[in-house]
Amino acid sequence: MTNERKPVAIGLDVGTKTIGVAATDALGMLAHPLQTIRRKGVKADVEAIVALAGKRGSRTFVVGLPYELDGNERRSARLARQIGDELVARGFDVHLVDERFSTVDAEAALREGGSSFERRAEIIDQAAAAVILTRWLAGA
Repeated sequence: MTNERKPVAIGLDVGTKTIGVAATDALGMLAHPLQTIRRKGVKADVEAIVALAGKRGSRTFVVGLPYELDGNERRSARLARQIGDELVARGFDVHLVDERFSTVDAEAALREGGSSFERRAEIIDQAAAAVILTRWLAGA
């Protein structure tokens, strides 16, 4: 077993209307929800994401790739890839992670934690991004 730490990273749950954002702690060991970005188009979205990375001092992104249950990619996966490709073009390190069931897992964790329906709706995308980032940290 190795104690190798991963870099400080930002996780993204890219949807059609919003992007959930999570981040690791300063040691790059634990993921936590951070914020939700309203989508405005790939270029504007990436600008907002890059600005956030600058504030956090991160050069590493983990982008959830929403495969269908049969393993195929559809529109949502293409949107996530567009964001990832644009970040790579700007010199960032990007890791794509299978995000299937991340929202389900996030919803269950929020429910178990006692979050109200309204609170869950408000932070579900951020929580899903934290699940995606946690999977990457675990080496999934």
